[in-house]
Amino acid sequence: MALTFRQALTSERETAERILRASFTPYVRRLGREITDDAYAFLAAAIERGDVYLALDGSEVVGVAATERRDSGIYIDRLGVDPARQGSGLGSFLLVRIEEIARANGLKGLALETAEMAEGNIRLYRRHGFEIVSRGPPAHGKDPHIRVHMVKSFKDAETIG
Repeated sequence: MALTFRQALTSERETAERILRASFTPYVRRLGREITDDAYAFLAAAIERGDVYLALDGSEVVGVAATERRDSGIYIDRLGVDPARQGSGLGSFLLVRIEEIARANGLKGLALETAEMAEGNIRLYRRHGFEIVSRGPPAHGKDPHIRVHMVKSFKDAETIG
């Protein structure tokens, strides 16, 4: 596996959406919902801002990270891996690359949230140094499942909020 990492191009929006939709469908169904048709409407603008990153194996897109610059860090909004490639280390690959971007830009850390019931996600993020800072219902109110809010503060920087 010869992985590369780069920002998504405008022409790759549909591919990024396909990967995210495929990787998030089982997660969202476990929350008792379905992904709506407009769930990824934000992608075009995020790609234009340079906030969507791809993991490629050769020329094949196998992972997507949709991020957002917040305060003094990067918020990881969506991290998705092609279902056929899950469990192969691609999620870790994406997390390491996003951290490299944050550090290179002098940012103080990373933040994200996931459902409390997504124990595999929580284990992955903890292995990468994220800590749970709070728990609560989702801000969108579309399901009752508790979310865990996690941050990774860089040791050489102040804590992000």
